[in-house]
Amino acid sequence: MGEFLALASALCFGVTHFVNGLLSRRVDGMTVALHPQLGGTVLALVLAPGLRGGSASLADYGWGALSGVGTGVGVAFLYRAMSQGAMSVVVPVSDVGAVALPVLVGVTLLGEQLSAPVWGGIAAVLPALWLVSQTTSGTAEEGRGALSAGVPSALVASVGIGLRFPAMAQVTGDSGLWPVVLSRVVSVVAIAGVLASYRAGWTMPSGAWATAVAAGMVGTAAIMLYLEATTHQLMTVATVLSSLYPAVPVVLALLFLGECLNRRQVLGLVCGAVAVALIALR
Repeated sequence: MGEFLALASALCFGVTHFVNGLLSRRVDGMTVALHPQLGGTVLALVLAPGLRGGSASLADYGWGALSGVGTGVGVAFLYRAMSQGAMSVVVPVSDVGAVALPVLVGVTLLGEQLSAPVWGGIAAVLPALWLVSQTTSGTAEEGRGALSAGVPSALVASVGIGLRFPAMAQVTGDSGLWPVVLSRVVSVVAIAGVLASYRAGWTMPSGAWATAVAAGMVGTAAIMLYLEATTHQLMTVATVLSSLYPAVPVVLALLFLGECLNRRQVLGLVCGAVAVALIALR
């Protein structure tokens, strides 16, 4: 059950980033980051009163707020990186922290014990993430330029995304949705602060805005699924499975944009499938 929920979370995260990645080609990436969070916040506010659950503690709200900081910083710099450099480089770079930091926290601080197959699955995730994001377009010189332009922002995003997962995992399963609401609100505030410091624009065209808001609602569903997954599975395992989301935009581009998979991407998808299978053997 936990594995299924985490993979469903990865699917939702992947759809969100696919849609917003397309928008970031037309609108400043940091501006794109703001509006999905607004849409996700609205959905969380609508759902929270009707969701049964226990009373959230102060610690739950604190972890939710910390997760919101990570989310805000992570997505702001992720979409900035997408608008600056090659997506095939910046997406896997940004996701390395999302895998490495939660694994480090889970094993060293939370004392989670992982079996040999799970360690094998985790080891297969990082090459899978890199391979599925590889394209064959562009010259070597263009690739180097994209790398230098996008990687610094992607590294900042990596830290933020890596913080989001373990922080949200500390929210207790019976606390209801209000810590998620706070997380979304804090993410909006964090992105607004980043926008102000970089003097980026605040508005989007109406059509793009509606799409971004809808994508943000899917992002809230991803967070809810991930939070539920952590109640059925070790945080480390749930996070690694949720972090497979970069494979989703590759598949969506294949289905809806007419793009073709190259050999590296096929190998990456195979590595991802192997990783899921090994982790499921726990």
